[in-house]
Amino acid sequence: MKSVQDDTGKRYLLLKHSTEASLVRDPETGNECYIQNDRLESVDGESPLETAARSVDGPILTLLTNVHDEETLGLLIELGERGPLDVRTLLDAYDFCESDLHGRLTVLSAAGLLEETEIAGERGYRLSEDCETALAVLRSNLEQPADST
Repeated sequence: MKSVQDDTGKRYLLLKHSTEASLVRDPETGNECYIQNDRLESVDGESPLETAARSVDGPILTLLTNVHDEETLGLLIELGERGPLDVRTLLDAYDFCESDLHGRLTVLSAAGLLEETEIAGERGYRLSEDCETALAVLRSNLEQPADST
């Protein structure tokens, strides 16, 4: 399997190649269809798994690829619940050493999940809009009752 795109830039997973047309799957919808080969080109530098992952909305994909443990996810959830917090409060309230907290804040800020702010004259952090969106989607999926079938 490999990643391909059509002449509009839409990306697909190539399932089967034949002389005239190729069978492709849209990773966002799961729909399969044939597209003429002269409308398709290989996508260099992107694995089929990366193409499949692009079916997840941007903010959620960013959250999933940048939060690697429960503590970091908990940090984001707490910032969402308690509002913007200054670094001193984060160090006092949670069990992080200064360098560990700084590293997490740097990664989350670089990913666009946190934004730096000022709180009572001190440096602080708040969730970005994308992070709020991603957490809301995750929570809404958790709150839905499980299918009993």
